[in-house]
Amino acid sequence: MFAPVLALATLAAAFGLLLGYSAIRFRVEGDPIADQIDSLLPQTQCGQCGYPGCRPYAEALAKGETEIDQCTPGGEATMLALADLLGREPVVGEGREEVQRMVAVIDEQACIGCTLCQQACPVDAIVGAARNLHGVIERECTGCGLCVSPCPVECVRMVPIPTDTRAWKWPYPARVVSASR
Repeated sequence: MFAPVLALATLAAAFGLLLGYSAIRFRVEGDPIADQIDSLLPQTQCGQCGYPGCRPYAEALAKGETEIDQCTPGGEATMLALADLLGREPVVGEGREEVQRMVAVIDEQACIGCTLCQQACPVDAIVGAARNLHGVIERECTGCGLCVSPCPVECVRMVPIPTDTRAWKWPYPARVVSASR
């Protein structure tokens, strides 16, 4: 009569020890969903989403505290990838503010080659050397604007990217609400 009780108590103790060991040995640091979200983001650390970097934005997304369309450098492709990962509907149409894409431009006549804009660029889109003219690789520039404020001679400015056939996107149709009688 005591044998089944003793067997169950022994099994419970063994499984308890196994569970305790695995909780210590296979501990997960951080949020795996936030890690997946962070891997989809462009890692520009520009702050355009309202968070100080890509990781805090990913953590807020994982907790459901913010929308998936806040990453301007990532654009629509990142928003669609986040919607797919999180099982949310993409934010399209009305209510979605279309942000004009920008690119940094450096005035060649005013640039003194101080490298402050180059140091501030999170994606290394500015090339040049100390005391030489700096230039912007337009296809790498995310338009974050972090290079504008450190320039002591104010030769860096943000200009809108013109819409041409490569950058144009078909506008989403407007939703028509019909009145039911």
